[in-house]
Amino acid sequence: MEIKGKLVDILQQKIYPAVISFDKGIITDIRGYDPATSEEKTLSFILPGFIDAHVHIESSMLTPSQFARLAVTHGTIATVSDPHEIANVCGMDGVNFMIADGKRAPFYFYFGAPSCVPATTFETAGARLDAKDVTRLLEKEDIRYLSEMMNFPGVLMHDREVMDKIAAAKKLGKPVDGHAPGLRGEQAKQYIAAGISTDHECFTREEALDKLSYGMHIIIREGSAAKNFDALIDLLNDYPEKIMFCSDDKHPDSLVAGHINQLCARAIQKGINIYHVLRAACINPVQHYKLGSGLLQAGDNADFIVVEDLENFNVLQIYIKGALVADKGASLIQLSDENALNNINNFCCSFKKPEDFSEDNAIFPRKSSPVIEALDGQLITNKLSTGIDRKSISIEDDILKIAVVNRYKEAPVAIAYIKNFGLKQGALASSVAHDSHNIVAVGTSDEAICEAVNSIIATKGGISLYSPENKLVLPLPVAGLMSDKDGYLVAKQYAGIDAAAKALGSTLTSPYMTLSFMALLVIPHLKISDKGLFDGDDFSLLP
Repeated sequence: MEIKGKLVDILQQKIYPAVISFDKGIITDIRGYDPATSEEKTLSFILPGFIDAHVHIESSMLTPSQFARLAVTHGTIATVSDPHEIANVCGMDGVNFMIADGKRAPFYFYFGAPSCVPATTFETAGARLDAKDVTRLLEKEDIRYLSEMMNFPGVLMHDREVMDKIAAAKKLGKPVDGHAPGLRGEQAKQYIAAGISTDHECFTREEALDKLSYGMHIIIREGSAAKNFDALIDLLNDYPEKIMFCSDDKHPDSLVAGHINQLCARAIQKGINIYHVLRAACINPVQHYKLGSGLLQAGDNADFIVVEDLENFNVLQIYIKGALVADKGASLIQLSDENALNNINNFCCSFKKPEDFSEDNAIFPRKSSPVIEALDGQLITNKLSTGIDRKSISIEDDILKIAVVNRYKEAPVAIAYIKNFGLKQGALASSVAHDSHNIVAVGTSDEAICEAVNSIIATKGGISLYSPENKLVLPLPVAGLMSDKDGYLVAKQYAGIDAAAKALGSTLTSPYMTLSFMALLVIPHLKISDKGLFDGDDFSLLP
């Protein structure tokens, strides 16, 4: 087979009419030609496929194979995927599920070995992976790197278990991903010197420059909740070999709308050099992680995309190993039931009562308690010093109750108070709650929170909404994180429940994504786990 178009040679920084010949999934020849001799009036652009350099597939609420069906329509051919979320729920079995399901689709899933399961000792997770487990994973051909090392205090303190995991990756010649939000100066230098090669958590230009100066690669993140593109994109012109793009966490409706192609278009609009943009989107991840996807060279896998222009990146066709997997926005990936996998889960709690969420029965700081302030578009939160001592919910002041329910065993509910969700009535709940994925809920009354939580317990995972007029749930039966149903249907259901949350008063861009990060203890400043309110600055639970 062959295809003609304007080939974009990113490394040589030139564009020329070319014919690409490929056979049995391999590019056999690339040759230039004179378009005047062709019957085609206009030529589209051919370039390597886009790569998401860091993503948790689980956050799309889709299994890997369903994720692939949506992602290819935007020119994405590969992801560098951290199965940290399902590993915290189901351990090694969860990682193996992701690898096996990913192989159902013609797509490149490059999985890492989760480095922090559980993420901290201040929460209850469903599994534990020690250094021996991580080493066994790294020895697998399907595992390409050590996933984000969130335990940066452990790196700085040379914790034996942490250093053994890093040493195993180094010995096997596999990169180590980082996760160190706000780390600067000598501590950042020490963290990087331990062998950490990337960070996707920078939220200021100054922090990214600090880490770049010590040799780290910076992955610019623009997900459904955390959005750092505008703060960091200007760095790409000065550090084209050190920058990559990622989504980190992307909900299904966002994935339907676009992916890495959107970041390319926005970068061009900001005046970034086209070759630098495409290097970050297509080339740097392949080189850094030593991926197997093709880079439009003879002998490479026939992996490339055809786009209408180099401004909006309207994707026309996508080829993976020579097979056309998407055409004019329509996914051509077909998933048969014959190779479907049995779903896995880990859900062992019983239904709750409204009184379980009261200050008398729940885990709640008995002294004056600070309030979590959620920030739209950020994973970090603020710690409001205005203390609450057994105070009732104040809808007028937008101070609501937040609760975390242990989903792995029977235990008291943990509660605290949160600002900026904006709900005027009802409650939201989710079993997608990083990192341990207990049930997190926010609401205007104990009764509403209880209703939303019990909807999730009934389906053994999902996201839910409760109000006197409305009761919605999107079941996520795969580990309480994902659905194996058609990705477009899941996206439509999610969009509906997201709209319903906003109709209840939430002003957040992505209320469920923001909710899922309120239990993410490794991001400062104030969060909540099933064990109580957590101070991310002191890295300790409030007594």
